[in-house]
Amino acid sequence: MSEIYTTNDRLGTDRHEEGFLTDPIEAERVRAEVVSFVRQCVEEADAEGVVVPMSGGIDSTVTAAVAAAALEPDRVLALGLPCHKTEYPDTSDARTIATGLGIEHREIQLRGLLDRFEERVASTLGSTADQDVTGNVVARLRMVCAYYAANTRSALVLGTANRSELLLGYFTKYGDGGADLFPLGDLYKTEIRALAPRVGVPKRIIEKDPTAGFWVGQTDEEDLGATYDVIDRILLRLVDRDEHPETVAAELDVRVDAVEEYGHHCVASAHKRTSPPTPGIGDRVSSTPAR
Repeated sequence: MSEIYTTNDRLGTDRHEEGFLTDPIEAERVRAEVVSFVRQCVEEADAEGVVVPMSGGIDSTVTAAVAAAALEPDRVLALGLPCHKTEYPDTSDARTIATGLGIEHREIQLRGLLDRFEERVASTLGSTADQDVTGNVVARLRMVCAYYAANTRSALVLGTANRSELLLGYFTKYGDGGADLFPLGDLYKTEIRALAPRVGVPKRIIEKDPTAGFWVGQTDEEDLGATYDVIDRILLRLVDRDEHPETVAAELDVRVDAVEEYGHHCVASAHKRTSPPTPGIGDRVSSTPAR
């Protein structure tokens, strides 16, 4: 997406803007609710613990910190799943964070698996130079590893996606979108940055440029066309307040077509946030049996 602003001005980054849960009292309440949510889900599933795919970024770090607070540290596995040809800074950050939290950390280098996939599968079905397609493969390989670890430990997989990503469909279906629960799924990236210090996340992690880590140099901002400070303000108005795109554009001094495009992403990615549909034969729908 090209420049989205209508002027040369930029939005400020006041995280206490009305609508975001970012002031100290709200952030503490959010922390308590998220910790309680993880603990309750694990108890109800009668699970032994949780697995957190650990990238070294703010979302996975906050998720791991929340898990360690909700459960005993020895019930949390941080799973590093890099897929780069050389050592990547976020990989060592994930190890350091896990050590600081007192949780177990295991690391699996996926580059060999990806190379094998491209050799055996892509060569048969048709190779592609599209980095997004390859990124989806990496995300799904990570999901396979996370669920293997969870199955061997009778654990749940904690997804690390936030509300901003989920609304935009900025995740891989059956990849990082595959999880048993999303502790941060109701929180915009703006709110996670406010929550992070309250669960002990270092400033250097909070200030990192967000990235999915699919290839060196990839960033969320480049993929999405704007920073999360801007995107979150657009989504808050479009989704939570149900404002018209023209109203949102005028309030934030951004282009109307840019606002409409983010709205389109929300609508077009709805299938990624729901279970696969069935035809509804005989008025049958998926449901949980009555107890």
